[in-house]
Amino acid sequence: MTEPRRLRGHSAAAICCVASRIRPGLVATAAEDGRVCWYDLRCKDMLFSMDVGNGDAVSSLCFKPGNEDIIYVSAGNEVKCFDLHMTASWKQLESYSYNKDEINQIACHPKSSFLAAADDAGDVKIIDVHQRCLYKTLRAGHKSICSSVQFLPWRSWEVITGGLDSKLVMWDFSKGRPNKIMDFGSGGDSGQCCNPAFVHALVVPDLDIVDKVGKVCVVARGDGVVNIIDIESELAALKSKMSTKPKLGSRSNPKSRSSPADSQSADQNDRNLRLDYSMGGHVAAVSSVAFSMFGEKGKFIISGGNDKSVKVWNWTKSGDDAGQSSNGNELLSSSISLSRKVNWLCTTPSDSENLVVCDTSKVVKVYSVGHLKTFQVFPAEWGERLLFIGKLGIAAGRIYKSLKEAKRKSASVVMLCSSLED
Repeated sequence: MTEPRRLRGHSAAAICCVASRIRPGLVATAAEDGRVCWYDLRCKDMLFSMDVGNGDAVSSLCFKPGNEDIIYVSAGNEVKCFDLHMTASWKQLESYSYNKDEINQIACHPKSSFLAAADDAGDVKIIDVHQRCLYKTLRAGHKSICSSVQFLPWRSWEVITGGLDSKLVMWDFSKGRPNKIMDFGSGGDSGQCCNPAFVHALVVPDLDIVDKVGKVCVVARGDGVVNIIDIESELAALKSKMSTKPKLGSRSNPKSRSSPADSQSADQNDRNLRLDYSMGGHVAAVSSVAFSMFGEKGKFIISGGNDKSVKVWNWTKSGDDAGQSSNGNELLSSSISLSRKVNWLCTTPSDSENLVVCDTSKVVKVYSVGHLKTFQVFPAEWGERLLFIGKLGIAAGRIYKSLKEAKRKSASVVMLCSSLED
């Protein structure tokens, strides 16, 4: 891995970052200094910065879906909205102070006018930014800090939250109540008992890649585990459980009754994928996760943690075995060692300079992780038409000869590595 590019502009530790999906190379970062800095990775220097914190650190950023000229930022217990066309004055367009405690993350619904703000009190405020009013307060799902929130883009009225009570809560925010609660703290690995399975971050796939990667949620945990949760399977199991309950008036054991939001140990569900230290993963808390926006979108999951490392997971290799096979460690495609703990990371659609990392320093790092080891599969009868890219010579000649031999003997499939060696 080559040395990263360094983005300078902050005077305190960088907290979070967000990359534009429609303007490749445009990145915004926020820090404890209360500033948001803007960079175009095609240029050498910072474009501009904005002081929006008024003494408070900026904890989260998100673009308005469908209009990336509008950005929402959270500082303290307030959500502020700015128009990038008004860089001369940076006068805020809107401000919402419905949260009673410090906000940890904000998220916008991709298909409606709702914004969610998760705070230290464990509450989540659902704000209608079109009507400019509070729509709903989600409480009693978390007993501690609510650290992360994401709308489910394929469901109109559902949002998912994670907290430092080790719980993942799936909400129907139109009714203001949880559909299901998953507890990562129950039945955990005894080897990780000193690192509670707090939920530090969540990410769900964008709407344009849901059909390809599935309706999942990726969870960054305090015990070093990255979980991929099959949301639809969880909700289907809940619906099936509810449908088998005895009807009103029938005899049943009162102790066996449970509500839709009853807590369940998440690690006991073998439909879900678990990426941990046994596969070469993190050995300390995972602080941030993201889907890859470069190349084949969603093919990789990128995670960063307090062990001063970034892991690149080719999680699509897991197939139907939930990554529990003996080849599970093959899911780890790359690992980047850092000098600081990771606060946040995001990916860009670019072929190079496509991973932005905010660590505990004031300098943001940009890495290129687009060209990873990959394999391609070709039918043997394609041997005469194969185009080899890279080192051609004796190795290519040997492979071509082998392909012709394979064609004569059978119609087997030959796997060719994209990096050839003599």
